[in-house]
Amino acid sequence: MTGTDAALPFTGERFTPECVREIWYEHWHRYVFARRLAANKRVLDAACGEGYGSALLADVAADVVGVDIDADSVAHARTRYAAKPRLRYERADATSLKFPDGAFDLVVSFETLEHLAAQERLIAGFSRVLADDGVLVISSPDKRTYSELAGCRNEFHVRELYREELLALLKPYFGEVRLYGQKLLFQSAVWALDSNVERSEVCTATHGGDAIAAGLDYAPIYFIALCAKRALPEALPELSLFGDREESVYAHYNHEIRKNMGAGARIAELEAEVERLRGQPPMSLAKHAPAPRRDWRWWRRNR
Repeated sequence: MTGTDAALPFTGERFTPECVREIWYEHWHRYVFARRLAANKRVLDAACGEGYGSALLADVAADVVGVDIDADSVAHARTRYAAKPRLRYERADATSLKFPDGAFDLVVSFETLEHLAAQERLIAGFSRVLADDGVLVISSPDKRTYSELAGCRNEFHVRELYREELLALLKPYFGEVRLYGQKLLFQSAVWALDSNVERSEVCTATHGGDAIAAGLDYAPIYFIALCAKRALPEALPELSLFGDREESVYAHYNHEIRKNMGAGARIAELEAEVERLRGQPPMSLAKHAPAPRRDWRWWRRNR
């Protein structure tokens, strides 16, 4: 980080880099995924929030503009990432962009769509400011898995979309749309230590291992759509993995499991002791009974 390290207060509406574990993985991975498309490009980060993603893209882009409707977020980003070259932040409504037609080669907008009622106006504006050979990368939670199956309720979401609704929104403006799914998973990974991972084998099995399917056979929580008016870039990744070196999500999970296992063992010990005492004759239970409590009146009676 550059500028000042003062954190933007977290309200639940906008992600901040100080968040940890699952939400950190999800948000950072989206920008890392888009980063390969930003090299030497003119980039718009629409609804950039705290500004961390715009700053990440600016490391490789020719120019990055981060816009957000919230004045505090924009002021914070301008201060915190002030030392970053080729980067600026502007206050703007993502559904009413004032940039010229074709001003950008890449537009990214993550976890924005579901916060807005004017979704078609948002997509139309992105199409207008994109160059003819430009690319839009946009994310949106899947209403079925995010809300209906998982039971998540986000007070800041105005309208979530099903997969079919998302495609119907994008396709009138973009001839090419490719959907990716995003979800935090626990996997066993095997990788070559003597080379880059350029070819991958991905399998999903039933618990008993009697059925093995190629690919990641899971319902995604989020969709990430890559959209182009003409053709999408060649050699897009089939699979993108992201994590932190500290393995914070797994470390937290492992800590909680061990803590719960320890608590379970202690509960089992106490239950066994209760059962043992229940099997004792009444007179023998008396010696296990706690001594009667004495209050201040006992002291006065025995002076």
